[in-house]
Amino acid sequence: MDNNVFQVYEEEIQSLEEEIKLLTEKYEEIQQESTFSVKEVLMSINSLQKDFQGESPSDLKAQLKSLEADLSFLMKFTGIQFRSHSKKTVEKTGNRTVQKHKLSGNCHSLFFQLEFQLVEIQMKESMTAAITDLSILIESGEASDMREFLSSTEQHGNLLTFFRSLSSYAEWYEHRKRTFLHFKTKHPDIVTLPEGLQGDCITLRNPKPSGFELMVVWKIRLDEEGRTTPILDLLTKVPEQVLQRKMAAMESMPGRFRSMLRLCGIEAAIENLIRAIASEK
Repeated sequence: MDNNVFQVYEEEIQSLEEEIKLLTEKYEEIQQESTFSVKEVLMSINSLQKDFQGESPSDLKAQLKSLEADLSFLMKFTGIQFRSHSKKTVEKTGNRTVQKHKLSGNCHSLFFQLEFQLVEIQMKESMTAAITDLSILIESGEASDMREFLSSTEQHGNLLTFFRSLSSYAEWYEHRKRTFLHFKTKHPDIVTLPEGLQGDCITLRNPKPSGFELMVVWKIRLDEEGRTTPILDLLTKVPEQVLQRKMAAMESMPGRFRSMLRLCGIEAAIENLIRAIASEK
């Protein structure tokens, strides 16, 4: 009976010793991790001190002002302003890191939003990075004219081409708005904007009750390779009695308008149309 009691005590003591050993090992691991983290922080501080050694606060302020000036120039030059950005690490295994990014902003008056994954793979002496799962949203009434380009960009994940082409497209978009506003302000009795300044057409109507009407359609096409091309065409709406008297002139008007575009430019060609329709009786 006594031997059994001693055996139970010995087993319990052995179990406690094993538990103490495990707890001691765990404590040592935590201490090592803590020491390693502090060591990393100290190394980072020393690195920063070396980077900025010898630079006064005034030097750093001058560098900051220079960077701000460069950023301001780029925003004015490209029209691109970033409004928000968020990222989240979704995978980190070995030498591979995957981050999900969400980015939004404006290019002139066009709003854009991007979502993509950045895949980074650390090699021995270098790092490779790739864009995957790119999704692009553009708030524009002409999404159909950009569909090929957006589809190609999402497929290839080429952000540089996207921003360069978006800047060119937005410049034409703003130029068209300014042109429409100019003619609406200058000739309010003749010019109407059926879809507003955001639309792609301008209507020219004779203020006299002749029923003679022209519509200039101004598309901005962004092809698959990112080239921006303005495409203008002329549609006519002519009363039957006027058409019978001037059929040949009306049928040739779209062709003559395209010729004027090549010779005089967009603004001069539209101005000539307005003068022609104003003089129509």
